[in-house]
Amino acid sequence: MKLSSCLHQFFGQYLPHIKGASTHTIKAYRDTFKIFLPFAAKYRSIKIDSLTLDHLSSELILAFLDELERGRKNLAKTRNNRLAALKSLAKMIRFMYPEEREIAEKIGNIPQKRTQKPLIGFLYQEEILKVFQSVDLKRKDGLRNYALLHLLYDSGARASEVATLNLDYFNPQQKTLAILGKWNRYRLIEIEPKTVQLLQLYITKYRTTPKPLYQHRLFINQRREELTRHGIYRICKKYLTMALPPKRLKAINPVHSFRHSCAVNMLYSGYSLSEIRNHLGHEDIQSTSIYLHLDLNRKREIQKKFIEYMQSVLIRDPKIEELLHWENKEDIIIWLDSL
Repeated sequence: MKLSSCLHQFFGQYLPHIKGASTHTIKAYRDTFKIFLPFAAKYRSIKIDSLTLDHLSSELILAFLDELERGRKNLAKTRNNRLAALKSLAKMIRFMYPEEREIAEKIGNIPQKRTQKPLIGFLYQEEILKVFQSVDLKRKDGLRNYALLHLLYDSGARASEVATLNLDYFNPQQKTLAILGKWNRYRLIEIEPKTVQLLQLYITKYRTTPKPLYQHRLFINQRREELTRHGIYRICKKYLTMALPPKRLKAINPVHSFRHSCAVNMLYSGYSLSEIRNHLGHEDIQSTSIYLHLDLNRKREIQKKFIEYMQSVLIRDPKIEELLHWENKEDIIIWLDSL
């Protein structure tokens, strides 16, 4: 059977409809085969259109993985991601073409390469407070960014999950938020009263009127379109750069640091691994257990101060009070100008 025909089924039917893979996964797998097919054709000294399933030997795939590391200077993590795409194709072959089971099993038996696990780049509670304080609420996008940072920390959501939040996912009465995560699975989480109030204030008073296509989205950018995950990354990086020293920034991912910080804060507060797993949307509790290896001995007065801050209402937030005072002053000036 031709490999090209198999790939058409893989991307056209198996991934989106049978497996229900996300668009991000499909694009990542597509990029893998855009690299793999030219390599395989050259390795076999044939044209790409002439490749068949019989050409998918373990020797070919190991040579491809070696080329990624040696020729393209890819890290072992990238190598493993490319191998995951090939193994996913092997699963489809085994499922849809049982007669080719032997080929699929050879690909599936290729082991992942061991990699060094990076340090978990989370923010300490005093650092989170510094990040919040770095937001200038008097800017046009100030309140939106302030609410966004609080939500990232409170929910532990990924950038892609926050970018795809709809207005009707947020229930202020129940203080809950529905999040569409990986594998198109929803999870319902509770959020802090302060975050609820900030989101309500943003929606009712500061949310830019979106273009018709994006009316359902929660966060809107200055172009009146949905705020993308890249936009969220830039916002986080901006305020982290303002609040933290350059050396500290090297150890953290601008957006994912909020996710790790949320998990660490839940451990501080005595939540179980299962509760943290459900809150973050981890498929495997093994992903959650990594936080158990952290040294979480922090000063009690810092924890107490932070808990009081997160549980406080907006009227007790000095930044919000300053914003409201500034806005009222502006309103009076506008009124005087109109006389």
